[in-house]
Formats: sequence, C-alpha cells, structure tokens
Amino acid sequence: MNFNFANERPADADAIIFAIANDGLNDFDLGLEQSSTVKASAKAARFGGTPGEVFETFVTEAGEILRVVLTGVGKGKATDAETAGGSAIAKILASGAKHAVIAPSDLGETSLARLLFGAKLRSWRHDKYRTTMPEKQKVTLATITVLDQDIASAKAWQDLSAVADGVALTRELVAEPANTIYPESFVARCEELKDLGVEFTVLGWDEMEKLGMGALLGVSQGSERPPRLLAMRWDGTDGAQKTPLALVGKGVTFDTGGISLKPGAGMEGMKWDMGGAGAVAGTMKALAGRKAKAHVVGVCGLVENMPDGKAQRPGDVVKSMNGQTIEVINTDAEGRLVLCDAMHWTQEIFKPEVMIDLATLTGAMIIALGNEHAGCFSNDDGLAQGLIDAGKDSGDPVWRLPVGPAYDKLINSPIADMKNVGPRGAGSITAAQFLKRFVKDGVKWAHLDIAGMVWADKPNPVWEKGATGYGVRLLNQYVADHFEV
Repeated sequence: MNFNFANERPADADAIIFAIANDGLNDFDLGLEQSSTVKASAKAARFGGTPGEVFETFVTEAGEILRVVLTGVGKGKATDAETAGGSAIAKILASGAKHAVIAPSDLGETSLARLLFGAKLRSWRHDKYRTTMPEKQKVTLATITVLDQDIASAKAWQDLSAVADGVALTRELVAEPANTIYPESFVARCEELKDLGVEFTVLGWDEMEKLGMGALLGVSQGSERPPRLLAMRWDGTDGAQKTPLALVGKGVTFDTGGISLKPGAGMEGMKWDMGGAGAVAGTMKALAGRKAKAHVVGVCGLVENMPDGKAQRPGDVVKSMNGQTIEVINTDAEGRLVLCDAMHWTQEIFKPEVMIDLATLTGAMIIALGNEHAGCFSNDDGLAQGLIDAGKDSGDPVWRLPVGPAYDKLINSPIADMKNVGPRGAGSITAAQFLKRFVKDGVKWAHLDIAGMVWADKPNPVWEKGATGYGVRLLNQYVADHFEV
C-alpha cells in the first residue's frame, strides 16, 4: 500500500474517508456538494461515531461518483483512532476503490498518526499463493493519500510507520508455509535488517554442538533442515547503554510433535509455531526502522521438529548448555527445549539484566486465556507490570499468571534434573517453571506464552484473518517506556 501526503484531493481519488468523533457528525464539515445528504443518510443508518463503526455511501462530486466513508474515532483515544483507521480500510480494501484520501480532521497529530497506523496495519494481506481468487475478493486499493502534508515528516507517524513495517515482517514470517520459511530461510529473510544497522550473529549445528546445546539440537535432529541460532543486535545509544535488553524467541518453523506425533487435523497450522521468533524479528525491524535510542538484542532459536529415524524419543535424556539434564517425556513439548539453550547462550554472551522470551509454548494457554491475552510469567513484579501496561497501551494485551517453587515438584524427574512436561494440570505454568530454571541469578525475566495470539480465525480492526503480528507492538512499547534514553 502506498501512502502519500498532499493538501488537495488528487483528481483520481475515488474514495474519501472522514474520521468522526462520538456524536460529532452534526458539527463536522464534510466539504462535499451533498454533505447534508450524507449526514442525513448516516443518521438514518444510526452512525454515531463510536470506535469501529463505519458508514459508507456514494455521492456525485464534480460530476464523478465518489465513495464516502465515515469512520468512528469515539472520544479520540489512541487505540480508538487505530480502530477507526483499520475499520475504514477493511471496508474498502477489496471494494473496487483504488485511491482513497483521508480527509482533514480535528484529530491532533498523535491521534491522526494512530489512525494512519491502523490503516497501514489493516492493509496487509497475504495473497501471494492465491491464483484463482474471485474478483470481488481481490485487493483493489493501492494508494492512500492523507490530506495533511505536515504529518508526513512528523515523528509520531514516522515511528508508527516503522512499527507497522515490523508487524508486517512478523506476519509474513508466520503466514508463510514451512517449505518456504525454515531455519535457514528465516535467517535469510531477516537479512534486510542489516541495511537498517542491525548486527547479525548466526550459529549452525557445529557451533551449537561445541557449545553443548543438547536440548535445542535434540529437537532438530529428526529434521533434514539444519537448525540456526540467530542473534540480532540494535544499539541506538552509540554505546551509552552497555547492557542490552534481551528478547528471545521460540522459532520452531514447523512442529509435527516429533515422535509424540500431533493429530493430523489442523497440523498445517503448526507453521506458526515460530511466532515468538517472528515477533522478535519484527520488533528488531521496528526498533531499527524508527532509530530507537535503546540497546536491544533479539535471539531466535530456529529448528524444525520432525519424526524421522534420527528423531529423539520419549524417554531420552539430553544435556542442556548450562549442564542441566532433561528427561524428554514428550517430544511435542519441544519449545522449552529450544528456549532453554537459547536463553542460556543469550545470558552468557550478552549479560542482560532483563530478558523476555516469547513462545507459542502451550495449548493450555489457549484453554486458560483463549485468544484475548498472552500469558505473562515473571520473577520480577516491576517487569511484569511494565509489560501489562505496555500491552494496554499498544493493543497487544497480556495477563499475568504465577510461577514459584510449588510447581517445581511437578517437573522433577526420577532419572534426570528435570523432565520436560508435568501433569495435565497447570500446563502453561509448569512450562514457565521449566524455563525459570535456566534464568541466572539477578536477571529479571519474563516469559510470554503467545500461543493464542499469533493467529486469528476471524478478522480484527487491525488485521485480517491469519497472522496477527502479535508481540511487535507490545515489545516496541515496552522498549519506549523503559529502555529508550
């Protein structure tokens, strides 16, 4: 989608979008030849300007048919403005309209930037493999022109546009099939971040084997696709922040469950089991794209979990990089095996004071919180609250759940230091408790179980069905709140 900025409506514009506040239609100057008719029609349709509410009609303007869209911004909150922008674009994205203008409004710079942000988020679609799509389903909208040239260079819009680019990268990584995105190609797809100033470190099987990453490699050994550990560093502080914030993402590019094979129905969805790593990559793009004045490292443990003759078996014991041994009870509880080695390596190399991991870790998380919140587990109250607040402000919500010594006994093994699953109860908590055993003393740590959030079966004002890009807005907001100098 092309975003342009002008002070006058382009001649080829065939749609115009007005942002209307709650109960603000009467006083709003539409500036159209048939303004009174539009307003009367909107009132008849009970349009009131509430967030997400959209009214569409057609008028004749200068002898041409013009599509008019009214979108509600409520009381003007940032999230309401995003909803308004996304809802308007969703209405006309595949409507036949080709060039929409966003009319001047009473919104301030920040709220207008948020409206454009919602529009850019909602304009993303993944149609590259669809060759027989009906004409009425094809995206026709190609250009959005904002009738406010000043907003083009405003920091509020520039920053949010970069975040939207990061969300788009995450959505692409999550949406692509596993024969397109696998550990090696995931790394290759992220290499565009080098042009933004992001430093790369990539480890292959041999390097990880020498480091003793037996847990991560145990997951990968059944696949023909070799694993990768990808570290991306962005330092926008010119060395002022010596210690980076560490983000660690689970990147299982496809998860069959291994020998503990998943049921066939729905297994195609396991292409998004790398949603945590995708969110880390998208966040790094967002931070570098907006030149965030923060020092952040993003680490992705990338593997494919397959059930061939070399695959690890239930009952195998593996040794992690930090020396702890793990009895593998269920090969489908593989994400924690990937993360524990990635987290330990991250702490050894980068010495972070704060570390956040993200993973589509447990189906139990979806049972507990559905598709409304990610689960947050943490050893630090301040970190947990910071993430909760960032979730509220960004639109990527999280909900805190407990960890603690009471859950340790559930993952103790009779033959190793621990087992990789506990009993049926508290499945998400025991997974977090497992990871907690790999957090060094003094490190503030949070685990985000995003299993219910990376993929949506129905559309939202800022995403279409499919990959949501969850996590990028959350982490970007957290960095802005707590790490930017």
